[in-house]
Amino acid sequence: MKLATMNDGTRDGRLLLVDPILSRATDASDIARCMQAAIDDWHALSPRLARRHDALIAGRAKSFELDYARLMAPLPRAYGWMDSSVYLHHMELARRLRGVEMPVGYESEPRFYDGVSHTFRASGSPLPLPVGDVGLDFEAEIAVVLDDVPMQASAEQAADAILLLALINDTTLRTVFAEQMGRGYTNFHGKPPCSMAPFLVTPDELGDDWDGKKLKAELRCRVNGKLIGQLNSSDDMQFDFHELVMQAARYRPLGAGTVLGAGTVSNRREDAGAACLAEVRMLEQLRHGEARTAYLRNNDELLLEAFNSHRQSIFGPLHHRVQFVQNC
Repeated sequence: MKLATMNDGTRDGRLLLVDPILSRATDASDIARCMQAAIDDWHALSPRLARRHDALIAGRAKSFELDYARLMAPLPRAYGWMDSSVYLHHMELARRLRGVEMPVGYESEPRFYDGVSHTFRASGSPLPLPVGDVGLDFEAEIAVVLDDVPMQASAEQAADAILLLALINDTTLRTVFAEQMGRGYTNFHGKPPCSMAPFLVTPDELGDDWDGKKLKAELRCRVNGKLIGQLNSSDDMQFDFHELVMQAARYRPLGAGTVLGAGTVSNRREDAGAACLAEVRMLEQLRHGEARTAYLRNNDELLLEAFNSHRQSIFGPLHHRVQFVQNC
């Protein structure tokens, strides 16, 4: 299934089911009012949602043309947003950019941080650029939306807990982040709210592109129409999603609706490009002795999209225009 959320004036919106080509939708709010309501009672409600989705595809369900401008983030707010960094190439380059050493044991145990979860920005909404030299950057990544996960979950429990997959832009203020971390603070100010592509997708919808642990997708990242990266989301992952879920639940349970990201997609092959501007700049420093690409500026346009092996969009386009604001 592909699921979305329509803006109906409420904080959580109205649940929609969307056809595979992302052109038509049907209202599913009579089954579950919103995305979180569906997640809360997933095992009871998902069979009904699947039947409605099948009816949509077969033309038996009442449907309407999808208006992307009316969509919120598919999960407008979550009980948790936890991010990791399973692509060690990105982590290595990012830390070189900041001039700090890699942490001990980084190859054997994933690292996590808790981010802003009370809001996810919708595709098409402005991407706020705060006052000052903040180093506004994007980070394109794949995430999973979880069912309840018990503390010290087994591999089987971790697998069963993965309900949906998402495409995330983990917005980062690079200059702020580096300054705060350099002073021994947390990343609190360097990580504003993320945004989420329009559609969440169930694992069964992905076919052979999902092996239960990793998603094989072609991730394209563009800034002002220029292709910045064309990456494979399953390549160069040091840890898979089962391992991430198990490690995240090592000392605490995770609530239904928690979003868990794998970190910025990063491939080691030279022609892959990058899924964030920090990595572009680091590669430029290595090749040319200086960074030539600026961070995001006012009126820049960002487009992130993931495609399956049939070259079909999986989560829909995640796009923003950067907008300078004094209060964001």
